[in-house]
Amino acid sequence: MAFSKEVKLTGDKHNYAISPAIKRYALTDVGFIVTKAGNFALERSLSGSSPYEKGYKLKVTVAKDFSGFKLAITTANGLQSVNIFNDPSKSDNVTQYNFIMDNLVSRDILVRDDQGK
Repeated sequence: MAFSKEVKLTGDKHNYAISPAIKRYALTDVGFIVTKAGNFALERSLSGSSPYEKGYKLKVTVAKDFSGFKLAITTANGLQSVNIFNDPSKSDNVTQYNFIMDNLVSRDILVRDDQGK
């Protein structure tokens, strides 16, 4: 998957884009690590009960020059994309996803269109 300027996950009502005010230190403050290619990667569990439980993962990768990013929700092994928004039994996962995304927006890493609210 290539880096995009704007991403909307299947089932999510919001579009996300890189914030024009993004800073390298903000990425490391929230837990992004620098990959071998120089990009910034964040993986977080969407389990509501334990971050160590095998469940769905949120993966965010920001290009090293901040020109774009990738956003995906995957299975625990990271190989298959999942839509957590269409199943009411996954409401804890959606809550955790929204919490993480709110944090990234508040730290000026991503911006969200608020048309979905």
